[in-house]
Formats: sequence, structure tokens, C-alpha cells
Amino acid sequence: MKTTNRYTLNELSQLVELPTRTVRFYIQKSLLAAPEGSGRGAYYTQTHLERLLEIRKWQDAGLSLERIKELLFDEGDSKPLPPLKRQQPGDIEVCSHIHIDEGVSLTLNPSKAGLTPQQAKQLSMDVIELYERIIAKQ
Repeated sequence: MKTTNRYTLNELSQLVELPTRTVRFYIQKSLLAAPEGSGRGAYYTQTHLERLLEIRKWQDAGLSLERIKELLFDEGDSKPLPPLKRQQPGDIEVCSHIHIDEGVSLTLNPSKAGLTPQQAKQLSMDVIELYERIIAKQ
């Protein structure tokens, strides 16, 4: 998917909630393509963002980087995807709580739901719009 979105390394890291060092490590391990351009003009695209979210999703499922690399670069659909890791006591999960109105909120874990940041934002906006329509009818 090619779009015109451009991100700096810091912006990309913030979007996926990963340290810049980790992003560079993934590039070094060929899990993520190098940025477009070079030097201070280097930038990352939507494709980089989506790849990082996919890597995070598989890491959250408990897969090793080697297994993630196999899944990312497997051309066929023949390999079954492993089940997601079951939650264990003490596991930490980062979720977004979107305030809709007093007493109404949406809890969202975009990476677990397989949503890109843009899809998560669209979902939030659609839920808010639906809520406002329901309230307006009363």
C-alpha cells in the first residue's frame, strides 16, 4: 500500500510505541526496510508503519523475531498462523481509552485488533458519530 504519509524516525517510533533503537534494530535484522532518502532527509512511509504494527502484533503473540521474519516474507498462504498468546496474570497490555461522553468510553488495542492507527482513528470517529446520532434521536 503506497501513500504519501511521511514520518521521521521519532514520529514512527511514537506511532508504534517502540523506541527508535528498536526500529533501527529491525532494519538491521531486515525485518523492516531502510527509510526512503538518506541522511537528514530520510523518511518512513505508511508501509513502514504497517510493517512495524505487524511485527508488534506477532511479538505480542509471543513469536520470536526469526518466526516473525518467516511469516512476513512467506509468499504463500500455506502456513497456518499460530494462535495468539493467551493472557497470563501479570501481563501488561497497552490500550487506548477513547472518551465518548460522560460514562461512555471505547477501549481499543489497535495492534491486537489488527488496526492501523488510521483505522483506529476512523473507528473512534465513527463510534462518536453513531453515539451522537443515538443521543440526538432522544
